[in-house]
Amino acid sequence: MPDFPFMQVDAFTNTGLGGNPCAVLFDCPDLPDETYLAIAREMNLSETAFVWQKPDGHFRARYFTPAEEIPLAGHPTIATIFALLHADRLPTSDYQKIPLELRDGPVEVEIFCNQSQVQRIVMTQRKPQFLRKYDPVEVLPAFGLTPSDGLPGSVIQTVSTGTPQIMIPLKDHATLRRARLNVEAYTRLREHGDFFSPHLFCLGGVEQGQTFARHFGVPPDTMEDPFTGSATGGMAAYLWHYGLLETPAFLAEQGHWMQRPGLGYVEVLGPREDIQAVKVGGNAVVVLTGTFML
Repeated sequence: MPDFPFMQVDAFTNTGLGGNPCAVLFDCPDLPDETYLAIAREMNLSETAFVWQKPDGHFRARYFTPAEEIPLAGHPTIATIFALLHADRLPTSDYQKIPLELRDGPVEVEIFCNQSQVQRIVMTQRKPQFLRKYDPVEVLPAFGLTPSDGLPGSVIQTVSTGTPQIMIPLKDHATLRRARLNVEAYTRLREHGDFFSPHLFCLGGVEQGQTFARHFGVPPDTMEDPFTGSATGGMAAYLWHYGLLETPAFLAEQGHWMQRPGLGYVEVLGPREDIQAVKVGGNAVVVLTGTFML
């Protein structure tokens, strides 16, 4: 079996060792799914990306957590495109728009550069779907919280802009900081739910953002994600739809309490009652290059 070049990229940050790390392996289109999954477990990050160039010149990528494939994810998309630019597999022109083929079809990615320096990579996520609503009594105890900890007047609901995630708005930073995953209770909730993972958030950032969030998982996945781009898109759609944001463009923060501060630039496209798509973008930094030997 051949060796594969790879990079580890920190996404949604301008500084190495911040944001969310992602391993990106190049030129591996024909591996069995169980090998992709085994590599993702070996890398032991929230996601590992596998990318290759198709005969038409466009790129195809697959994303795996240590437990399973995920159809759409934000930080692997930012990391993958940044790795392609860093490896000179994509040109660093001032602006370009490209399709990136994912499991369920292509997403549009915009690349903004200044004098060959990447300024921002922006993915357009899919038209949001507003799915099942949940009783706070059913959900919040799985995170060590009670119904009184929720944002007053809000609903808990699964939203998908490509990957379904349950949106859990909380009343303030102190409540969000207190959240602790009860693995047994959460596992029961997920088994009977319609979501891939939970996104807990509150209004107001800790530095410059308009929101701050935490995102949890269960082993073999990572217990907490430093910055979750797909869920940030779902959160943005949720906030805009329910009138909790005054403007459709804002800054989202995540990861600061994990000592991995991340920042995302977010824009919701369309009216509150008929959102068409969500854009989520950020920068990235390569922190490791090498060869993955099988």
